[in-house]
Amino acid sequence: MIRALFIIITGLFLSAPGQSQETRARLEQDKKKVEEEIEYTNRLLEQTRQTRQASLNEVVILNRKITQREQLINTIDREIRLTEQQIMAAQDSIRLLHQDLNSLKDEYAKMIYYAYKNKNLHDRLLFIFAAEDFNQAYQRLKYFQYYNEYRKNQAILIKIKQKRLEIKTEELQAIVDQKTALLTAEERQRMQLTNEREEKNKSVQSLSKKEKELQKMLKDKEAAARKLTSAIQDIIAEEIRLANERAAKMGAPLTKTGLYALTPEEKLLSEDFMSNRGKLPWPVEKGIVSSTYGEHVHPVLKNVKTKNNGIDVLSEAGAETRAVFSGVVTRVMSVPNYNNVVIIRHGEFLTVYSNLDQVYVKIGEHVTTKQTIGTVFTNKKDLKTELHFEVWQSKTLLNPEEWLAR
Repeated sequence: MIRALFIIITGLFLSAPGQSQETRARLEQDKKKVEEEIEYTNRLLEQTRQTRQASLNEVVILNRKITQREQLINTIDREIRLTEQQIMAAQDSIRLLHQDLNSLKDEYAKMIYYAYKNKNLHDRLLFIFAAEDFNQAYQRLKYFQYYNEYRKNQAILIKIKQKRLEIKTEELQAIVDQKTALLTAEERQRMQLTNEREEKNKSVQSLSKKEKELQKMLKDKEAAARKLTSAIQDIIAEEIRLANERAAKMGAPLTKTGLYALTPEEKLLSEDFMSNRGKLPWPVEKGIVSSTYGEHVHPVLKNVKTKNNGIDVLSEAGAETRAVFSGVVTRVMSVPNYNNVVIIRHGEFLTVYSNLDQVYVKIGEHVTTKQTIGTVFTNKKDLKTELHFEVWQSKTLLNPEEWLAR
């Protein structure tokens, strides 16, 4: 009887919704991360607005901020839905507790009534002594003892149920208060989102009046991108040729056309790089992606698409860039509109860091993961500090975001 009571008590107080708590913790973590990103984006926006004139960079940052705000609202909305589920679960639990408590009270009332009717000690003794033999008399005596113990336990259970009901009611009120706070926060975020969209529209309208200037900027950027790609392709071809010549002198078997002849160390480095797909550190410690890999609609010019061979990462003035993996610096060069460019080889892979101001490494230098290789260039006109980053495998261009840590 006592053991059964212990099991019931343990079940009543240890039935916490662990899974929902883990989910809430994950949502809170996601929300905090997005809020930090928005705060950082605000700093970049304030820095850009010091020029006191609308710029394409401002539109890009506002676009990113709107996306982040939408992510934040979505996370809050998911948290609200989770809270509603918890409210329903708490209400169901309270209803069941009420039913159990009423049932226990009814049963206890019947016991009290029975005990009152049979309170006469003389009647109990007569009932025991009226037994046919000693064994039956003993069983009747034990019956009274068990009955009294059961009645006491029933009273304890009623108190436990009442306490659990109080706790559950308090939990429900806390969850309801949490939902109210979340709804208020969501409404505030939606208002900010509306304001940011209006800001973006104003900037776009202002920039639309400078269509010729934007067209020229776009053409210059596209020409610079072609020069950079051509230079990278020439470097890759030269690296492959030299690697194959070295391999031929050493009597190593020839590779397929367009592939590196790798030394055992370079092959191991390539395999290590490949195994770290989706886990590489970002080339700047802090920043926001202003343009992703592939083709995109221009943020201002209508019916115009742009192509990005890598990703662009906006950061603050003075930001340092770092190697995403260990390797050897194969080129340090200057390309118009991309300023200084550093190319690091990781076996058959290349990582390209463009638009650098100062460069801290030289050709042939071995670098390690996260080693600082230079600083990102800041454009004095629009105060934009933006790194262009590419990843190549032999002659094949890759999407950097598939290689960098999420």
